Amino acid sequence: MHPAVLIWLGKIAVASLLGGVVGAISGLGGGIVIVPVLTLFLHMPIQQAIGASIVSVIAVSSGAGSVYVRDHITNVRIAMFLELSTATGAILGAAVLARLLNGDTLRVIFGLTLLVSLLPILANMGEELPRGVKNDRLATWLNMQGTYFDKRMGREIYYNAARVPPAMGVMFIAGIMAGILGIGAGVLKVLGMEIAMRLPTKVATATSNFMIGVTAAAAAGVYLHRGLVLPFLVVPVATSVLAGAFLGTKLMERMSNVHVRKVFAIALGIIGGEMLLSGFHVHV
Repeated sequence: MHPAVLIWLGKIAVASLLGGVVGAISGLGGGIVIVPVLTLFLHMPIQQAIGASIVSVIAVSSGAGSVYVRDHITNVRIAMFLELSTATGAILGAAVLARLLNGDTLRVIFGLTLLVSLLPILANMGEELPRGVKNDRLATWLNMQGTYFDKRMGREIYYNAARVPPAMGVMFIAGIMAGILGIGAGVLKVLGMEIAMRLPTKVATATSNFMIGVTAAAAAGVYLHRGLVLPFLVVPVATSVLAGAFLGTKLMERMSNVHVRKVFAIALGIIGGEMLLSGFHVHV
């Protein structure tokens, strides 16, 4: 194999490893790092980058999601209920809307989505745990409240879930974004659970990691049928991102909710800004 090809595959592997770490900690999926790296730095067509990213998102969900479920941080009941809205949106986004938008439009949508999402995160940056949250009627009926052991705080954390219907709307939009952008839409899923439902950040992150694989799988079939899932690219991406996801889970469980939120905010700001500028052909 030519040395240049090995160097190129090495860059992809390193970027994917980083994507797995960031995706597992923040609940965003590896696509938030992989798509920009493949398009901005390795100059791949964004549709092919999205195809590889969707597979990597499934890998992150499988790796990180299984660990968080084992440690009882994921709220599976919330995940499966909200995934009904997300999977519907993902199929709509991948099968219909992705065909109507060009690469620059996809970059602008990606960047704007991430940057707008920063606002509520920054507003709650210093909050370790949400306070005064009460189950709404739907959350009570579906028994969505839960508990998990926080390794950093050294105690059991009990929480409730509020405003479930607005969160369902956010999840539908998240699914559409997942189908179009190949990012797992963890950004909107975390926001829907943390800001709308007022779940603790770690619960929102873990539950998002569980959900993104289902959403990505709903969209992956469409991209596979269109020939945008390339085996030579998917293998190094999926392998490296899975290793990064396992590392990310170990780090996240030892971090505070505030630190997890900071990783989330930094990732949103940097990647969102780069993709937005790229969409408008502005080079810094």
